[in-house]
Amino acid sequence: MDNQLNYEKIQKSAKTKNILRNIAVYALLSFWALLVLFPFYWMVLTSVKTYGSYNAEHIPSFFTLSPTLQNYADAFTAVKLGRYLLNTLFFTLVTTAVMLVVITLAAFAFARLDFKGKNLVFTLFLSLMMIPNELVVITNFTTITNLGLRNTFTGLILPSVTSVFYIYLLRENFAQIPDELYYAAKVDGTSDLRYLRRVMIPICKPTLITIVILKVIECWNSYVWPRLITDDADYYLVSNGIQEIRENGFGRENIPAMMAAVVVISLPLIVLFLLFRKKIMAGVARGGTKG
Repeated sequence: MDNQLNYEKIQKSAKTKNILRNIAVYALLSFWALLVLFPFYWMVLTSVKTYGSYNAEHIPSFFTLSPTLQNYADAFTAVKLGRYLLNTLFFTLVTTAVMLVVITLAAFAFARLDFKGKNLVFTLFLSLMMIPNELVVITNFTTITNLGLRNTFTGLILPSVTSVFYIYLLRENFAQIPDELYYAAKVDGTSDLRYLRRVMIPICKPTLITIVILKVIECWNSYVWPRLITDDADYYLVSNGIQEIRENGFGRENIPAMMAAVVVISLPLIVLFLLFRKKIMAGVARGGTKG
């Protein structure tokens, strides 16, 4: 009887500890979520405040009783924000599509094909990740300028059509596919490209989707390279557009309209992440799994 009572006490104590632990964890996560989400809330809130009410606030207000969408209209009329969005969309889609072809073929070659010095070449290829981005930007700028490709979409796109990290990630996924499938396909007379298209790509689809989403986010947020290679507003991306709003005096004076432009630019990426967050997690998890 005593043993049973002691066991029940131990069980009850363990249950209480688990409850307290869960409460502490969820409280910490909730607090962290508030910290992370607050800038987004403040951005949206500011974008729907009137110019007059925002300037009249001596103490920042965490809500507004008179929201307006006029700031969004002002953001599109102050600069060519619509043109910048179309430029960014074109730049993102073309760069991602070309990069996907390049890294897929490169990863397949390193994972499946046998050629002399493959491991040495791959090691040297990975060593490129150790080169600071600033040095790469300088080299790319000199090359693109010498080729006369400044203020062109070709000059914007070319330096971004490959990625050592994405090749490495995809190569690791390709290497996990059993060799028996490849040998069986070769016995049936299947070409390497057909095997890549029909077998390897479908198996590694989660990782490919993850790479595409991450590349889209990278292109959409690209700032330094477009800022260096373009000084013609017809080729500006949204990052340059935000800078232009800030520099031409309008953004410094009309902060709500500035925030409205930021909301418009950020919304596509937020929606993209919310729609594909599970696939991103699945692709990253697969990339870190062996066997």
